[in-house]
Amino acid sequence: MLSLQANLYALPPTATAGPVRTLRGVDAATLVGAGGGPPLFLDLMPVTFEAMQQRLAELPRCDCEPDGFFLVTGRTAEGQFWRLNGHMHELRPDGADEPRMHRVELAGECPPGTLDMVLRTMGWPDVELAFELVREGVTLREADFRAWAERSES
Repeated sequence: MLSLQANLYALPPTATAGPVRTLRGVDAATLVGAGGGPPLFLDLMPVTFEAMQQRLAELPRCDCEPDGFFLVTGRTAEGQFWRLNGHMHELRPDGADEPRMHRVELAGECPPGTLDMVLRTMGWPDVELAFELVREGVTLREADFRAWAERSES
């Protein structure tokens, strides 16, 4: 089971390797932007709000609201209840015909396969994503994010 609270963005091409931080007992390589500060999340995902929302609505046990909030729930084979909720945010770049997804907030607990289904609605795995950990104030690549999310919060 994954336990997470993160903002997901298209990986900025200017993001570089930052310091390694120990988070939940996992040594994770962080990502930084110019000058060592946080990455600038200026790139957009390749999907529109409407396309992502339509893909989410096709997932089992997913409820999507018009404002971009969504909730996916289920039970493990052992009967443990889980839930993953999110909120979609779009932007219209200058000169673009229509807005595209800028970030998706995700929080909750879910099996890895459920996270994969939600990520696919954003264009993953064709688009590499950056995972900004809200509480920890760091940004990670997918592999380090998954290692972190697999560990309990305690």
